[in-house]
Amino acid sequence: MKTGLTKRQKTTCIYFDEASKTVEIQTHNTALKKRLTQYAAAYPDLCKQTDDDEQGGLTFEIDRRRFAVRLTAPYSDERRHAASELAKKNGLKGRV
Repeated sequence: MKTGLTKRQKTTCIYFDEASKTVEIQTHNTALKKRLTQYAAAYPDLCKQTDDDEQGGLTFEIDRRRFAVRLTAPYSDERRHAASELAKKNGLKGRV
């Protein structure tokens, strides 16, 4: 979908405070919109789409208990090499 927005303007914003029971997510990210849309369809009591900005962005409200931020540590060179060797052994190609 052509929106007229630059990639820099296509943001994802997450809003919540310590008092609220919900998290508001505004996003232009296609993969995230798809995941949230599917989640809202499966669990309408926990997540719902609240807005469509008509420029490719969607806004969702999700139960705060269902929202998490996951930080992952980077792989060490040793672990990356072991994963690469395992993938080669199993005939898997690397990501582009």
